[in-house]
Amino acid sequence: MDQQPGNRRGEIRDFLVGRRARITPAQVGLPTGARRRVAGLRREEVAVLAGVSTEWYTRLEKGHIGGVSEDVLDAVARALRLDDDERAYLFDLARSSRRARRLPSRREEVEVPSRVQWLLDSMTTSSAFVRNGRTDIVACNPLARALLAPMFDSATVDERGRPNIARYIFLDLGAREFFVDWDAAGASTAALLRAEGGREPRDRALRELVGELSAGSPEFRGQWAAHDVLMRHAGVKRLQHPDVGRLELTFQSLDLPLSDRAVHELIVYTAEPGTASEDRLGLLATWAATRSGAALATRR
Repeated sequence: MDQQPGNRRGEIRDFLVGRRARITPAQVGLPTGARRRVAGLRREEVAVLAGVSTEWYTRLEKGHIGGVSEDVLDAVARALRLDDDERAYLFDLARSSRRARRLPSRREEVEVPSRVQWLLDSMTTSSAFVRNGRTDIVACNPLARALLAPMFDSATVDERGRPNIARYIFLDLGAREFFVDWDAAGASTAALLRAEGGREPRDRALRELVGELSAGSPEFRGQWAAHDVLMRHAGVKRLQHPDVGRLELTFQSLDLPLSDRAVHELIVYTAEPGTASEDRLGLLATWAATRSGAALATRR
């Protein structure tokens, strides 16, 4: 994820070209000719829909986005039918292009306050953890530790024993068994990292992570090249747990304002009442509580 000026422009270009290619003329009420040579809309067609000149839109698609007004960016977002996450990403790209260019920096880690850990620990029947924008798990409750045991036990954890979701999914072969819908998990995780890159283009740790994943995983390279963007993630996750078997869990992410800059989210996994997954998650909760109590007794 090289953020030198020329490569940053390339990122903007690839994103806009990709969004333009997925829209058919019929979707926007334009005639479909038999001799079209490009997938999706032509540049001049997007320019007309956005109310700008073709020359101006061509310059924008080449990555010259820093001085563009928010009104014009909004018009382009509507013309390209960007969803809310893609629109936010486009605005993030524009804001980062306006900042003074400097070398990538390594952001200081944000410490998770005790009150947040107390909150996590109070959630005894749900798996709960805090994730930053790079998909590091920076805090969790005992049930999350038990539920995500393959991730915590993976060789991909950092020197502090913290998992990184993206690193586990793309660099640990066991992830393909743990995540039943591995392809979907990989696509959403790459899209989360792409969104973080728009927010924090000079984050050295993020650049290093993307470089590591790109070198080690052809699947990640393919997902990264798609320029898909995801700001928040919620839905259903199916896991094949080594101890309790198949789990189908509902998960929800909530913004957790721990820092003015860094993104943190509280992720909660729950099971539908009355299902086998609820019973299996309850079994994990019992084990987690027993182990947590034993560890506390040992420290005393």
